Amino acid sequence: MKNRFSFQWRYFLFWLIFFVVAKSLFLVYHFTKSATLPAGTLAGIFGYGLRLDASATAYLSVVPFVLFTLGSLVGPRFPLAALVKSYTAVAGLLVALLTVADLELYRTWGFRLDATPLQYLDSPAEMAASAGSAPLLVLGLALAGLVVAGILLYNKVVGAIPALPAGFGRGRAALAGLLYTALLVVPLRGGVQQIPVNQSDVYFAAVPFANHAAVNVPWNVANSLRLRDTNTGRYRFMADSVATRLVEPLYTYATPTADTATHNLLRTSRPNVVFIILESFTSKLVGSVGGEAGVTPNLDSLARTGVLFNNIYAAGDRSQKGLVALLSGFPNQPNTSIIKYPRKTEQLPHLCQSLKPAGYRSSYYYGGELAFANMKSYLVTAGYERFTERNDFAKREQNSKWGAHDHVLFDRVLRDLRTQPQPFFSTIFTLSSHEPFDIPIARKFPGTTETALFRNSVYYTDWALGRFLREARQQPWYDNTLLVLVADHGHHLPGDDNVEDPAKFRIPLVLAGGALRPEARGRVVTGIGSQTDVAATLLAQLQLPASTYRWSRDLLRPVQQPAAFYCYTDGFGFVSPAGILTFDNVSRRPTSPTAGLPAAQLKQGQAYQQLSYEDYLAK
Repeated sequence: MKNRFSFQWRYFLFWLIFFVVAKSLFLVYHFTKSATLPAGTLAGIFGYGLRLDASATAYLSVVPFVLFTLGSLVGPRFPLAALVKSYTAVAGLLVALLTVADLELYRTWGFRLDATPLQYLDSPAEMAASAGSAPLLVLGLALAGLVVAGILLYNKVVGAIPALPAGFGRGRAALAGLLYTALLVVPLRGGVQQIPVNQSDVYFAAVPFANHAAVNVPWNVANSLRLRDTNTGRYRFMADSVATRLVEPLYTYATPTADTATHNLLRTSRPNVVFIILESFTSKLVGSVGGEAGVTPNLDSLARTGVLFNNIYAAGDRSQKGLVALLSGFPNQPNTSIIKYPRKTEQLPHLCQSLKPAGYRSSYYYGGELAFANMKSYLVTAGYERFTERNDFAKREQNSKWGAHDHVLFDRVLRDLRTQPQPFFSTIFTLSSHEPFDIPIARKFPGTTETALFRNSVYYTDWALGRFLREARQQPWYDNTLLVLVADHGHHLPGDDNVEDPAKFRIPLVLAGGALRPEARGRVVTGIGSQTDVAATLLAQLQLPASTYRWSRDLLRPVQQPAAFYCYTDGFGFVSPAGILTFDNVSRRPTSPTAGLPAAQLKQGQAYQQLSYEDYLAK
């Protein structure tokens, strides 16, 4: 028979085993990744992860331990067993929900669940649309299995709480319970060392997936909520003066002035600008930049007759981050997004603001909800004169889970531009190639896998783009129009890239349209560039100042040290002609091979992250 005073350690053991089960579920769900790990690494996931598991267990045990102490003091009248069971049921369901949500989010985003999804809570419909491609049946079964496992485990390990032994005083019992509660401090902070346990303590392997798998999800969510925008020390690596010296060559042009013959692409300095942002258009599916052939024939055709930049990297991995990088030339942050803070985005430059004094009229088109991820506050601050979003389309036109499909969006743009005063700056953001990848036309490519659905959705958006272009070329405004086509970010599909993989961040950039000079058509720019460089490149072509775009450079002018920086959750990639380096901020070490790379490349990437993050904090 179980002893009453073994309850507290048995309760602690219950949660510890439950987290081991949850970790096993994560490895099974991501079997294609975990199957490649050696047995020693798999064991390390559980062994090294035990410290965070124990810390999360200690936090979850505080309430039952306190209840046990009170129950011992009050006596049989206190409903101890009922209260502990109720608390455990609620906590267990919450932990199970977080665990199962993390399974699919990790597959899509490449990092363990933290506070990031909270920024989307004000857009539940969009969240549901994003989850539309998730295997809901499998996740539902995983949730049910985890709950059942928890119930069985609780009954087996914890069970009933025996009454106090005869003659054992309540005061002594309460004191014993209080001592057990006090001991929770040790696992709660991860040991008796000076610095409490943190995420880096479970990072043990050279393979990022193994480190991620060792992380405890409930602990990670709670910790990220506690440290949101406050744990800035991990992004500081050197004195600011040293960082400035390292970053300066990335934005210092090799010659004082541009070569007019090769730099100027336009027939006029005041063309209309149609800025098309293509959702998730990864280079892996764009034939003109080395991706799969036949998925984007219209974009590839534009690339052949326009100016193609075939070595461009997205600044981040989410749409709202891509918007800021493209329209403000501002880098992304490794642990947050500046778009969440209107007070900060008000300090950013915007293409719309830069073009307005030159006489440009502006409009912004999106088939979904502009409020999603706080994009609307950023765009309103930018000064767009007219917005068209989901509610501006008829109900019958809202034929996507996100809103209006891309061909409907393009049709609306065509109607409006017929009466739009010139010169105009119109930004169009597509959405149909976002999860759940539903499209209103017949599928071009066979298969029902998520990769096949994604490939077909990209093909559909390209098809809609082709319809738009054929009609646009017949319009009087087209001959005086520059088209800018670029992706908001890349995608982990096809290939299911890891979170840090550079292939996930490589995107197409094409300048096209009637405003291009004939001799510029067909040009391919092979130099390394970033999404943040689009703003300065466009302004240079329009002969407008770009001095306020600190983190943007003209891609048509060589710099002393060309490079591109991208970041993901608590890590960054730095691309140079010598190669690509990726770095994890938690373990504070590279996650890619560095053989053959100059030693200075790591320092330069760290310097870029440090200065750009300090700029974000100062806004």
